[in-house]
Amino acid sequence: MKQWLCLRFFHLTCTRQTSLSSRMTRWENYLASAEKVIGAYTGSLPLHHFLKAFFKEHPYMGGRDRRWISQLVYHYFRLGQWGKSLSVSERVIAGALLCETAPNDFLAAVKLAWNELTTLPLADKAALLPVALTPDAVFPFSAELSAGIDANTYAYTMLTQPRLFIRVRNHKLDKVRQLLDNASVAYEVFANNTTIALPNGTKIEVIVPEKSWYEVQDASSQQTGALFSPAAQQRWWDCCAASGGKSILLKDQQPGVQLLVSDVRRSILENLQQRFATAGVKNYEARVTDLTAEHFPASMGSRQFDGIILDAPCSGSGTWGRTPESISFFKREEIQKYQQLQKRIAHNVVPFVKKGGALIYITCSVFKQENEEVVKYIEEISDLRKQEGGVIAGYDKGADTMYAVRLS
Repeated sequence: MKQWLCLRFFHLTCTRQTSLSSRMTRWENYLASAEKVIGAYTGSLPLHHFLKAFFKEHPYMGGRDRRWISQLVYHYFRLGQWGKSLSVSERVIAGALLCETAPNDFLAAVKLAWNELTTLPLADKAALLPVALTPDAVFPFSAELSAGIDANTYAYTMLTQPRLFIRVRNHKLDKVRQLLDNASVAYEVFANNTTIALPNGTKIEVIVPEKSWYEVQDASSQQTGALFSPAAQQRWWDCCAASGGKSILLKDQQPGVQLLVSDVRRSILENLQQRFATAGVKNYEARVTDLTAEHFPASMGSRQFDGIILDAPCSGSGTWGRTPESISFFKREEIQKYQQLQKRIAHNVVPFVKKGGALIYITCSVFKQENEEVVKYIEEISDLRKQEGGVIAGYDKGADTMYAVRLS
C-alpha cells in the first residue's frame, strides 16, 4: 500500500510538472533547461560532453532545441565570474544580450526590451545590466597574462565564439573556394592564401569532402609554422604531438624531413596515424613516450635532432573562448602545476637538440608563468637562446591566442 501511494504521488507530481511545462513557451522551456544543465554541471568533464549526455537523456528534444539550449548555457559561462549575485536565469538572459549580435526569438520572448539592443556596441549593452561589467569579472586572471596581451580586450573576447579555421593544402585554394561559394558560406581568405576563416559550426567536412585538401587548424596554430624553417633530410621530433597538426604543417613545408612523433597517450597516437594517412603523410616514426619519466633520457640513446617541436601541455587558457566553462572552474594554483610539468619536460627534451639546432616552444596559454618564465628556464639550463617569436594574439581575428618562440 505504501509503495502504491509513493508511485501514485510520483505520477501526480510528474503530471503536474508536465502540465506546467505545457503552459510554458518554447523559450521559457529553453531557459528552464539551460538552468537545469548549469545547476548540474560541475566542470569535471568538457561542457560539450556533458551537454551531449544531457540531450541523450532527453531524446524528445529536436535539433533546434539542442542548439538553443546549448547556446544559452555557453552564454552563461562566457560571463566568467560576472554577476554572481544574480540568479542563474538573470545571468543567462544577460549573456544573451551581451553575446548575441542580432535580435532573436529568445530575447523577444523573455526580455523584449533588450531584443532590439543586441546590435549595440558592448559598452552600451553593458550599461543596461544590473551589475557593472568589468574585464576582471569576466576574466579574473589578468595579472597572470603574458606581456603584450591587452587584458581588457582579451577579457571581452570571452563573450564571442571564435571562428573556425582551415589550412588549405596541396594548392587547392581555388577548388576549396569554389565549393564554399557553391554552398553560400561566408568566409575570409587571409593574406597567406592558405588560411581561411569560417563561421563556427560550418560543416566543412560535408562542403569539402576531400580531406587531403585542407586541415582544420586554428589561425594562430598555423602561424607557429613560421618558426620552423626545416630543410630536407633534417631530423625533427614533435615530442608532444597530440593529433599531429604541427607535424603535418612541418611536413607540408618540407616533405623530406625525417620525422619522429611521440605522445604519452597511445590512443592519441593512433588517432594521429589515421590523420596522417588521410593527409598523405608518410615516412615517419611514432613512439609512445612519457617525457616526464626518469628513465626517458636513457630510452632515447644518443639521438640528436635538428629541430624539436615542444607543444607543451598547458592550461589551454588561450582557447577558453571555445571552452568558456574553464573560466568558472580553473584554479589559479593550477598555473604553477602546469609550469612545473613544462619545466620537467623541457629539462628532459633539451639535451636532444643538436648543436646549432632549434627548439620550438609552443603553448596555447596566455599566462606568463607557462610562457616567458619557461623560456627563461630553458635558457638557464642550456645554451639555447630565444631568437624570435612570442605571443600570437589571435583575439583580433576571432582565433585562439598562443605563445611560440624559436630557441637555438
